[in-house]
Amino acid sequence: MSLLEWKSEYSVGIASIDDEHREMIELINSTYAKLESDPDDQIERGLEDIFTAISMHFALEERFMLNADYDEYDAHKADHEELLDQMRDLMDAYVASPELGAVLLEQGLSDWFSVHFASFDARLHGKLDA
Repeated sequence: MSLLEWKSEYSVGIASIDDEHREMIELINSTYAKLESDPDDQIERGLEDIFTAISMHFALEERFMLNADYDEYDAHKADHEELLDQMRDLMDAYVASPELGAVLLEQGLSDWFSVHFASFDARLHGKLDA
């Protein structure tokens, strides 16, 4: 079962960032697929892996933006921080109530990637140097 699919419009034109976007989609899909059958501790581990990957990815993007003197850096970084907070909230909700947490995960994991990409990452295309 897949929640997200890679689309060519997700490409920002920098291989390392695009590769990490693909990896995040795979992690999200893998964790989402476990919701129906795997023990809660495996799902919690998957969520921790997603959080770690997202944190590292945001650091990479932010480094590229700083090096390029990207004019929307502050807003983009603030959105990264908000997304990390939302991910922590999803993780806490799952631990508190796996049934409710699973519903929130389904909504939250698909939304955060597509919304952040459409509103922030798409603007990076052609503005950062590899």
